[in-house]
Amino acid sequence: MKEQIQEQFKQRFGTDGVIYASAGRINLIGEHTDYNGGFVFPGAIDKYIMAEININGTDKVRVFSMDMDAYCEFGLNEEDAPQEQWARYIFGVCRETIKRGGTVKGFDTVFAGNVPLGAGLSSSAALESCFAFALNDLFNDNKIDKFELAKIGQSTEHNYCGVNCGIMDQFASVFGKKDCLMRLDCRSLEHEYFPFHPEGYKVVLLNSKVKHELVDSPYNKRRESCERVAATLGLDTLRDATYTMLADVRDKVSDEDYRRARFVIGEKQRVLDVCDALERGDYETVGRCMYETHDGLSRDYEVSCEELDYLNDVARECGVTGSRIMGGGFGGCTINLVKEDRYDNFIATAKEKFNAKYGHEPEVINVIISDGAHKVID
Repeated sequence: MKEQIQEQFKQRFGTDGVIYASAGRINLIGEHTDYNGGFVFPGAIDKYIMAEININGTDKVRVFSMDMDAYCEFGLNEEDAPQEQWARYIFGVCRETIKRGGTVKGFDTVFAGNVPLGAGLSSSAALESCFAFALNDLFNDNKIDKFELAKIGQSTEHNYCGVNCGIMDQFASVFGKKDCLMRLDCRSLEHEYFPFHPEGYKVVLLNSKVKHELVDSPYNKRRESCERVAATLGLDTLRDATYTMLADVRDKVSDEDYRRARFVIGEKQRVLDVCDALERGDYETVGRCMYETHDGLSRDYEVSCEELDYLNDVARECGVTGSRIMGGGFGGCTINLVKEDRYDNFIATAKEKFNAKYGHEPEVINVIISDGAHKVID
């Protein structure tokens, strides 16, 4: 990918630039808890958005997306926002950097990625983090701290892309560390690294190839449900809510809002339980929590779909240790924790059964926990 970007950059702009990359992410446990002030447990993976960038001495940004085979040019003022959705991610990062007192000047860039789109691996956060990191390095002497880089990406989603997301995806893309998962407290932004190299197990994603769009989707409605329940409880978020507190307002909230909040309260605790289990090397508990999360996302939060539920059922039938839908929902992947001696049978069975039912095989994505945003050194 790097060589292809370099070739395209040279051909298009006639110069050489600096190459940056940022990773997609998995989240072992802790879904839809980030905007509720809870805990998440993500890690960066070995799937990247990569960009070559060179300062061009103008007030224009000239962008070529290799994956979209599309070119866009825009200025750096608010009224210069491009119409193309993919370009708004980069424009938003530029604007959010400037709003924070950072410097951004015109640059040329070519970018591409191998983060599967629409699979729940946060390709958009990888794109935002790649450019936030690059602009900090090229124009601001790396004076913007890493938390602020993550917030730049989050604010880009909010203000330019129409998704009222939490901080997890951008945090994982910026802070990712090889062979480690990260427990992030989404209220305090305190985080802790947990070594993750489960001996005798593999982590594999099965991409249903059902694409989800979070813009103008039920994602924002889920957040609104949680905010209504928190307000009824007199809380800022559901972080400090308990099952008992929820039961006390059962007659004051809708059934739908009640079920959304019930899932979030349980998921908040499951993250902490998984962290404790990993420290003991107890992968059976990790797996049990993953299945509980899937059930809650499917029944209470209602962000699953038929195809993902079917992949989860196949995982149970094959004796997979843990399996659940991953990401915002409405399509994408399941994440599976599989004993190595059951891996081949699971993959073969999932491919065969899914193809027989839906007419295509799921995409198998093996992942390695890797570093987040960085400059690519030759």
